[in-house]
Amino acid sequence: MGLPKVFYFVMRHFLAGSSNTFPGLDPTLPVSFILFGTAVALFAGTAIAYLIGASAILTFVAVDKAQFIAVLPQRLFSQLDSFAFLAMPLFIFAGDLMNRGGVAAALIDFCMSLFGRLKGGLGHVNIATSVFFAGVSGSATADAAALGNSLVPEMERRGYTREYAAAITGASSIIGPIIPPSSIMIFYGALMGTNVTALFAAGILPGLLLAAVLMAMNAYFAHRDDHPGGKGMDLPALWPSFRRAVPAMLLPVIILGGTLFGIMTPAEAAAVAVLAALLIGIGYGQLKWADIRESLVRTGVMLGGVFILLCAISTFSYIAALLQWPQAIQAVVERWGLGPLGYLMLINVIFLGAGMAMDVKAAVALFAPIFVPAALLMGIDPVHLGIVICFNITAGLLSPPLGAVLLILSTVVNMDYWRLIRATLPFFFVEVLILIVLTFVPEISLALPRALGLR
Repeated sequence: MGLPKVFYFVMRHFLAGSSNTFPGLDPTLPVSFILFGTAVALFAGTAIAYLIGASAILTFVAVDKAQFIAVLPQRLFSQLDSFAFLAMPLFIFAGDLMNRGGVAAALIDFCMSLFGRLKGGLGHVNIATSVFFAGVSGSATADAAALGNSLVPEMERRGYTREYAAAITGASSIIGPIIPPSSIMIFYGALMGTNVTALFAAGILPGLLLAAVLMAMNAYFAHRDDHPGGKGMDLPALWPSFRRAVPAMLLPVIILGGTLFGIMTPAEAAAVAVLAALLIGIGYGQLKWADIRESLVRTGVMLGGVFILLCAISTFSYIAALLQWPQAIQAVVERWGLGPLGYLMLINVIFLGAGMAMDVKAAVALFAPIFVPAALLMGIDPVHLGIVICFNITAGLLSPPLGAVLLILSTVVNMDYWRLIRATLPFFFVEVLILIVLTFVPEISLALPRALGLR
């Protein structure tokens, strides 16, 4: 069955009974017109939050459910009344303060002292820095921007091609949202009612697995292409660089230890992260009052956009629940005979594609309320599902046509976008293979949450 027929079949189930509202018309036609208009507006550049919200309201009318709009404000506020959402702006603020406070430079120096003398050492430094930086920023784009500004020129100066330096930087930046603290995991957990602490624990092993595979790839390319080693180069001394990097490295330890062992909630850990980021940045002597003010403004702007999006998605989720879309999706999946693993692979395709063309949080907010409830009805573990979706979305940042990491790197390093895509494709394909492994082997994600009593 082709995709258009599948879509038509599902929509007939979704919209059964709407023919009373539109006599003489196929029941799928009103909403089909809405979907078509939505697609046109999306490609025209309309803000996705307003687009989703307007489409959802029109759907209420189209399927004769307008009377339920009266309780929509109550539903919106109940959706946003989640303690987990408090952690998201605090972690965003802490990560931005860290970026401005010289943390990236301290981590790079320490990793240089550890890996700089190996063959292809700066590639290993790039990956290791992303692992440490993940526990600070939790953002792939922040990682790509910070390391693109600092490490890519250094790698190029020491004999690496710009293409390879940018590609390894982009590939390693994907570690950021996987190893906690992760803003996307907080967003997903709060949106779908999944334990954020369990998601944090579940992301550690997949993130370290990704880092190990990328290091193996870097070692292979280093010997194949004769990348320079670091012996004899002006590398930082181990002990001074370690001493300077300790505050930055202790922060994720404190956050993770506090949340995983029940000492702090994610929101409390985020508040500690903000305080630590301020102290570390001031201690490094690079964080000024102007930086703090700019960071507050940036966090506020980002947060406003996120919560407008959440209001729109809550409206969409409401009409989806009224029309029993999750149950209809489950029925279609059962008719196809996919089973839980087959449905997970379908989710992989959908979310990977969404990550290629959409903002991470927008993609989660748009598709998770549609496809996640059906997965839960099929008995798929919600934490495992959350890790698969988050890995999907972040991997999409490294793929065309609109991969955010690629766009940022091409601008930062002044490189042709399509040349960068060609350079990153081997890393992207490997990350997709890791995603498939995580899909079929849920124990990789669930081992640590189970060991900590979170599952």
